[in-house]
Order: sequence, then C-alpha cells, then structure tokens
Amino acid sequence: MSQSKQRGLMLVYTGNGKGKTTAALGLAIRATGRGKKVLIIQFIKSPTRTYGEKLQFDKIGIEMHQTGIGFTWTKTPEEHREALKKAWAFTKEKIASNSYDVVILDELNNALAIEKFPIEDVLPLHEVVDLIKSRPEHMHLIVTGRSAKEEIIAEADLVTEMKEVKHYYHEGIPAVKGIEF
Repeated sequence: MSQSKQRGLMLVYTGNGKGKTTAALGLAIRATGRGKKVLIIQFIKSPTRTYGEKLQFDKIGIEMHQTGIGFTWTKTPEEHREALKKAWAFTKEKIASNSYDVVILDELNNALAIEKFPIEDVLPLHEVVDLIKSRPEHMHLIVTGRSAKEEIIAEADLVTEMKEVKHYYHEGIPAVKGIEF
C-alpha cells in the first residue's frame, strides 16, 4: 500500500505516568519532518500560560492551540464548561476542514474524565467517538491524557499506557521548566 493510500491511525497515550503529551509532541515533530501538516489542540492547558512546546512550535510552524483554562480547581465549573464547549466546537471545525495529516487532541481524555461537574452536554462522548470514526480517512489522530474511556480505547489502533514507577514530585520537587512546561 502506498503512503498516500494508507488510512489514518488512531493512537491513544494514557495512564498515570509522565510522558503522554511528550510522546505526542515527539510524534508531531517526526510527522512535520516528513512533510505532514500537524495540528495540536490542548484541552486543559490555558493560552494565558507559557509552555516551552508552544514557544518552539511557533518557531518551526507546528500549529498548536491551548483551549483550556487550567486545572479544574482553578476556575468555576461554568468557566470550564464554556471552555470545553468552545474547544469541542473548534476541534470539530478543524478536523472537518480536512487540512491536516496529523491531529493531536492533547488532554482530551482528562477532559472526558471530569467528574466534578457535568460535561456530557458540552463535550459529549458519543460525539467524540463519532468524530474519530468519521474523520478524513488519511488523518492520523492522537488522543492523550489519563483515564481514557473504554469507548475511545475501542476505536484505537494503538494504546500505550504510561505507568508511574517513580516520580520526583513525591520527593517535593515541583514542576520543572523545560521538563513539564
């Protein structure tokens, strides 16, 4: 099968260990190096904060959007719900444009796993699954984040679970610039 005729793959990076976003960002660099057009949408990270990957991707031409407003405990449920609603509409529009070879939906699993407030009406799981199934045939889709739903896993061609074995957070070392953000 020629490269141009291959169907797009669906990859899921999940689990409690570190490295889900990092793996997806590495894939973005690899794909860009092969001439693929890449889009990254981050569902939890806020555009009001500075992230090393965004700074670099702006320099090398990888399109990245932070559509969230931060951790669920930093704002009100309604603020998060509104951000998720806008992020989901934006995601559907971008995928429907058929302008990308690789789309990374970073932290989507985290968003779908929110239980502190209702999200089903602003980010419906059945719509996510429908979008996965109906995306352009050539498009590779990568979904990251903890607590991947079984419905998402069922659609995947590859699922990698990151498992924490040891983490410096437990020794009191906070997030490190250039490592976490």
